[in-house]
Amino acid sequence: MTNPDQTGIGPIVSSSHLAQSRLPELSEVEYALTMTNHAFHRWITRCMDAAGAPGMAPLEVLILHQVNHRDREKTLADIRLVLHIEDTHLITYALRKLSERGLVRTARKGKEKVVGITEAGRALCDRYREVREALLVDLAQELGFRPEEMSRLAALLRAISGSYDHAARAATTI
Repeated sequence: MTNPDQTGIGPIVSSSHLAQSRLPELSEVEYALTMTNHAFHRWITRCMDAAGAPGMAPLEVLILHQVNHRDREKTLADIRLVLHIEDTHLITYALRKLSERGLVRTARKGKEKVVGITEAGRALCDRYREVREALLVDLAQELGFRPEEMSRLAALLRAISGSYDHAARAATTI
């Protein structure tokens, strides 16, 4: 593929006014993140549809997988921390919808609310994993995505996430 700069078209960005900076490549990254985020959300909801649970919102899918993670009950604080979500009400609403579907159960341990996976929730996560393996993992391998490159990309994205968090905290002081 030809580099956009060699064609005279310029970098692929969604906001040219933001690319006019000392680091225009950051605008390229931001556009790629936007596209990736939307594609990922589309994928997880459609994968869940194919697994047998149509109509789930992306956050519900993410929370269901997190609650199923390591087969241990989670507190709301655990879920907030791992998924990096500030608004507790978003998690509470998604948990209520998951509970109504019979996929999670909530209880109290002392003063804390805890969430656990149900058998139906575990079975759905297992089916999701099967669909994911057949459709996404196989495709990634066919495309030649190397595991070490994917790990490096994941580390880079976590570092970028930290930079945006730092900048967000700084922005609140202005």
